Amino acid sequence: SSAFGVTAGDVDVDRAIVWSRTDRASRLLVEYATTESFKDARRVVGPTALEVSDFTARVDLSGLPPGQRIFYRATFQSLHDLKVSSEPMVGTFTTPQVAGPLRDVTVAWTADTVGQGWGIDAGMGGMRLYETMRTAGADVFIHTGDTIYADGPLASEVKLDDGRVWRNLVTPEKSKVAETLDEFRGNHRYNLLDDHVRRFNASLSQFVIWDDHEVLNNWYPTEVLTGDSRYTESSVALLAARARRAFMEYTPTRPDPVDPDRIY
Repeated sequence: SSAFGVTAGDVDVDRAIVWSRTDRASRLLVEYATTESFKDARRVVGPTALEVSDFTARVDLSGLPPGQRIFYRATFQSLHDLKVSSEPMVGTFTTPQVAGPLRDVTVAWTADTVGQGWGIDAGMGGMRLYETMRTAGADVFIHTGDTIYADGPLASEVKLDDGRVWRNLVTPEKSKVAETLDEFRGNHRYNLLDDHVRRFNASLSQFVIWDDHEVLNNWYPTEVLTGDSRYTESSVALLAARARRAFMEYTPTRPDPVDPDRIY
């Protein structure tokens, strides 16, 4: 399956991470070119996407030309049957310029996605702000944290002040606070259910950091939870370790080889 989209991240002058997720044991294959027709495309055989990474995978492209729009397409080859491949997912990004006349660079940024109980309401048009950002045509996107609200479960309905009802799309992982690794992963998967988010992700590259709600509100590493009956796990150190794992799996971040847990 290619239902989760594709995105690029941590783009440097000549490097880029290409990220995607599938739903079964597969190998990620990436082709990239400087033209939309994929003339003279280069092909990179990427890693396997297995249960251990929740079927997420990334390829680190290198040797890219600076100051150039890059087009890429990602495909997953099933490991159950090597003749079966997913539909290709196409994305694009630009590499930074190093020489020549300077040009303006447009940066899109946001934070706090699916917070305070507001999820995807298809009747209200879904997460339309991501489409607004896409149409602005930015060169790069910075997500400044609270990429998920692991501590903010969604109710199926929220009554609005004007009498209307906001109807959230609800998944099992978004129905309670996140404690298990799969519940943290499910919070990230939830955002990718939105068409606007997936289209936006494919349209540019990202730098992503985290804040507090990837774990829980205003957490600190030695915190022990007391008095919050929603949690059966009281060790925030353990919750944060699971949250970090899910964050690194679901963002197009280049892991530091010496300190793979580092988030900038």
